[in-house]
Amino acid sequence: MTRFPFLAAAALALLAPAAHAAEVVRHKIPGSDFPIAAAVEIPAGKTTVYVSGKVPAVVDPSAPKNSQAAYGDTRAQTISVLSQIREQLESIGLSMGDVVKMQAFLVGDPALDGKMDFAGFMEGYKQFFGTKEQPNLPARSAFQIAALGNPAWRIEIEVVAVRP
Repeated sequence: MTRFPFLAAAALALLAPAAHAAEVVRHKIPGSDFPIAAAVEIPAGKTTVYVSGKVPAVVDPSAPKNSQAAYGDTRAQTISVLSQIREQLESIGLSMGDVVKMQAFLVGDPALDGKMDFAGFMEGYKQFFGTKEQPNLPARSAFQIAALGNPAWRIEIEVVAVRP
């Protein structure tokens, strides 16, 4: 009888690393090659990191302040925002591959009759997700909203990442 508690403790000690080693599971959209996950499962014991929304940086400092030319089109702004997110994640020991959830807020583009430039967003997005170098896909939502803090901004993105 004195051995039983020891054996039970030994068995639990052996199982603990297996449970801790559980990986994030990304479920593909059935029958689709669209570069987002249909769902993402986060195993117990992982640390979730919420990254505040990022907005575009100025790409042309010589352009008039707060002008579309200063920030670029939706594609350029998406690349700017995702580059900032990548830098933020790297500064805390994470990468774009650790992103499990993304929300993108797009403002309508006057050049597109007030509709969001989803194609431009996707051109920028696909440089960071679903590549050979970074195949991990987040669950994602994209919304058209009325406005952001600067009239030239076309996008703001926030993400949730999981520490491996």
